[in-house]
Amino acid sequence: TKFSTINKNVQITNFSSSWVDGLAFCALIHHFLPDAFDYSKLTPQNRRENFELAFTVADEKAGIAPLLDVEDMVVMKRPDWKCVFVYVQSIYRRFRNCQ
Repeated sequence: TKFSTINKNVQITNFSSSWVDGLAFCALIHHFLPDAFDYSKLTPQNRRENFELAFTVADEKAGIAPLLDVEDMVVMKRPDWKCVFVYVQSIYRRFRNCQ
């Protein structure tokens, strides 16, 4: 699956390695909160900053609890798919009626 409507540079094929650099989280949040940050300035090399940005914006601007820990996401080469899935579900639940 590709989030072509969200951002053409984000390829999502699973709930683990596809989320490893934080860009998928940022793209998802940016889709619903486009004025919150400039997505075009993000790079996959800045993993920690990407996670911090996505989780902070989701929490502060949308009330989505940060269910994932930035430090855990940075040290993992392959995040636990169940944890990522639960967090993505919480984003979906918050924005499911906003389109």
